[in-house]
Amino acid sequence: MKTLRALPVVALAASALALAGCASGSNAQATAPSGGAGAASQPVTLMLNWYPYGEHAPFYYGVEKGIFAEHGIDLTIEAGQGSTKTIQAVGAGQVDFGWADTPALLANVDKGVDVKSVGVFLQTTPSSVQVFADSGIETPADLRGKTIAVSAGDAPTTTFPMYLEAAGLGPDDVTQQNLDAAGKISAMLTGKVDGLIGFAHDQGPTVAAKSGREVRYLRYSDAGLTFYSNGLLATSSTIGDHADLVREMVAATSEAFAAAAADPEAAVAAMAGKDPQMPAEDVLLEQWKQTTTLLHTDATEGKAPGVNDPADWQNTLDVLSKAGLIKGGTSADDYFDASFAPAG
Repeated sequence: MKTLRALPVVALAASALALAGCASGSNAQATAPSGGAGAASQPVTLMLNWYPYGEHAPFYYGVEKGIFAEHGIDLTIEAGQGSTKTIQAVGAGQVDFGWADTPALLANVDKGVDVKSVGVFLQTTPSSVQVFADSGIETPADLRGKTIAVSAGDAPTTTFPMYLEAAGLGPDDVTQQNLDAAGKISAMLTGKVDGLIGFAHDQGPTVAAKSGREVRYLRYSDAGLTFYSNGLLATSSTIGDHADLVREMVAATSEAFAAAAADPEAAVAAMAGKDPQMPAEDVLLEQWKQTTTLLHTDATEGKAPGVNDPADWQNTLDVLSKAGLIKGGTSADDYFDASFAPAG
């Protein structure tokens, strides 16, 4: 397979190809092991949805264990700054693959960004209202009259009215305070809000570690509201011109997720020193353990990570269309290429 683009890459083993370089920015680097399949690997860049946190452990573990190298991929992992920026970077050809939230991907496709999903791995939304366990908020009904930090425009916030409806509450029963990602955590830690909306496997463990207090999660899925979350994406040209590479990338990612789920401690240990903004190891471990509960729906239970079900895709389109995040009258084929489903 030929290289997709002229990109800086991390060095392969000295006895293999004489390539050297580094990932752009101050992001983590991941290099295929020397020898074996790694010696003939193709340089590939993956941009994450955010700075590395526990959810991303499989990528680092997959590199460390040689899973990506076995599939002919020399993977460089770059930090992201939000799903939308990652999606746009992939669409602009700045990186080969992206890891991003499905609602953001669908919205950007509707706006003309030339990308498609090649497999969703977080198949149950981690969206949740997060409160301290000692706050007296135990059920959704207890949110009445409370102030919750949100981030306008993201999927958890946009679908929050649907969650309230499913939980028997109205949109005016809860006061929403709009803050950025860091601001939400700070406001919750300082008591300026009663809780926050976000991903249960991301902010929650961080808040718990910083505060020393237990966090309770009022999950959207517990109220019967769910939709797809993070997965892999690529441009239509990559999919069309380099289908073998896409197939290997999806297969390697699936194997890496399965391996990381089987050995969480080792998977998280593979992240050590990869990015200065990563949480502490115990937080990473809790984040990854919570991520493993999101990898399947009832329709995909027992199947390999990254296998998507058509009914789950349709449910996602229905929910996000109702929420106004995407246009109606579309089909999964407009956003997803099902050709690369991992085996097993």
